[in-house]
Amino acid sequence: LWPEFFTDDCVYRLQPRENHERGFPLATLAFNSKGMLKDRVYGIQETLFHDPYYQRHIVGAPVVREVTEGHIRSEANYAVFRTKLSQESTVFNVGRYLDVVVRTPAGLKFASRECIYDTEMIPNSIIYPI
Repeated sequence: LWPEFFTDDCVYRLQPRENHERGFPLATLAFNSKGMLKDRVYGIQETLFHDPYYQRHIVGAPVVREVTEGHIRSEANYAVFRTKLSQESTVFNVGRYLDVVVRTPAGLKFASRECIYDTEMIPNSIIYPI
């Protein structure tokens, strides 16, 4: 379901703020098509095993930065909380989304989503997209 929010030739990147601000290309996750997003979903559903936990995403109101012919550029802050069944909830990741949304025959879709997180440190692996 999640990949259907994106265009076929989309970009999804998860990158530390310091790399993004300096123009460095190194990203924690980088996908360049809806097919790559679908592969990630398959990997999560069919091949990964980990202790069960829940992630809750809190997203602030988006700010529209630019509207051009067919493109909407927006930005929104986010926080991701993680809860394991027998432990308290913790803040897992915080940052901002930089989005490019386009109108398609199927409705609005992400052409690009950059998740720019505030710290270089990640407490453990990124399994689910942010």
